Amino acid sequence: MSEPVTTNPFVIMLINMTVVFSVLIALGLVINLIHYVDPTKPKAAKKEPEAAAPAPAPAPTLAPVVEEGVPQEVIAVIAAALMSYGYGPQQIRAVRPIERNGWKRSGRTFGVTQTLD
Repeated sequence: MSEPVTTNPFVIMLINMTVVFSVLIALGLVINLIHYVDPTKPKAAKKEPEAAAPAPAPAPTLAPVVEEGVPQEVIAVIAAALMSYGYGPQQIRAVRPIERNGWKRSGRTFGVTQTLD
């Protein structure tokens, strides 16, 4: 039988990495070629220059409206988190802020006790 050409692991690694990166570069070129010759890409329509529209009147500046309660972004994040656990939007009854030390009190509320010995 024939013997291996080399047993040096660094030469084997260099050959393997050369083959892998060559294949990756070839795949990248094929992907770029497909994007260039894509038959399903819609044809770009020629744009006609539009007449310049008159500038809109500047909107009057209003004082920012401060809403009471929880911001809508926070409600959206809480609803998304609960829906990821399998709860539907109809199961969420209310979202109310708690005071700063609310987590300390919640352990006592639900009957969880902790001893520090």
